[in-house]
Amino acid sequence: MKVPFLDLKASYQELKEKLDAAYHRVMESGRYILGEEVEAFERELAAYCEAKHCIGVGNGLDALHLITCGYDIGLGDEVIVPSNTYIATWLAVSYAGATPVPVEPDVRTFNINPDLIEAAITPKTRAIMPVHLYGHAADMDPINVIAKRHGLKVIEDAAQAHGACYKGRRTGSLGDSAGFSFYPGKNLGAFGDGGAVVTNDGELADKVRALRNYGSRVKYENEAKGFNSRLDEMQAAFLRVKLKFLDEWNDRRRAFAIQYSDQLSDLDLGLPFVPDWAEPVWHLYVIRSRHRDALKAHLEQCGISTVIHYPIPPHRQPCYTEYGERRLRVTEILASEVLSLPISPAMEDADVESVVDAIRMFAGTTNKQF
Repeated sequence: MKVPFLDLKASYQELKEKLDAAYHRVMESGRYILGEEVEAFERELAAYCEAKHCIGVGNGLDALHLITCGYDIGLGDEVIVPSNTYIATWLAVSYAGATPVPVEPDVRTFNINPDLIEAAITPKTRAIMPVHLYGHAADMDPINVIAKRHGLKVIEDAAQAHGACYKGRRTGSLGDSAGFSFYPGKNLGAFGDGGAVVTNDGELADKVRALRNYGSRVKYENEAKGFNSRLDEMQAAFLRVKLKFLDEWNDRRRAFAIQYSDQLSDLDLGLPFVPDWAEPVWHLYVIRSRHRDALKAHLEQCGISTVIHYPIPPHRQPCYTEYGERRLRVTEILASEVLSLPISPAMEDADVESVVDAIRMFAGTTNKQF
């Protein structure tokens, strides 16, 4: 039985009638940039995140970049980031001219370790950018306490955490601002690129609205050297449809995650850890194995597609040679051991059973401890 890692077509097939209606609504409107669909989606996502403002932008990287620019973070400044993350988190800081300062993850949650943040703060530090990695909220209370003590902004990278909760509150309203991605593979994914800034900070919202549109609030009047980063009408219309189903789809992911954890718990695998205060949305279900590459190859032979998130940490990427031979031990170990199993709302119980059976087959035939 073949199990794809992700079936992007499935959401269209499930919502075909509604998505087709959204397409025709936009096409017949004659308005394709910054129109009613974007405005409506911004209101709806802000309400969903329990925040006051939402600004649709071109993608998740732009969302984080525009936030840093909106806070006037730039050359000579530093922003604390997780060392264990997708490179977009770092790039957003670099694009603004600032320096990413990496902090190692908590080995249990894979998210930034709050206990290590304060030691990384210098007089140049302007913000902390925690990532809600794999759909699991970072431990925000201690991060906010540290930020308040040092007068720093907290910028959530919520690209993988649409609907995730921390102590009963949704991501997107846990810091000063948040950046979301609507890349097609996300829990709330568009049919192309897209992103959004969510915040309770009215001043930041006003700045980002101008910056995304060439630095302009009034046509042909440019108050800042801005960018062209606008969520388009078509993607906004599609996202409005899918937002109504986000909680239902997240619940499906949770059910499959529970099945994985229950059925793999007796193996010597590193399974995801969920703190009592967290309600993850399982953008990814990530395990650890000392024989990761062999396990991945075995699963591929069984028709099961897996992905490594992420094989090369940002500080080891060719574009960040300035970090030299700096060792980030926990991050590097995780990069060598993590493996993402298939998980999506389109899956069925039989898919999970196939993955579990294949992993058990690997354990039985190799006689290896994971």
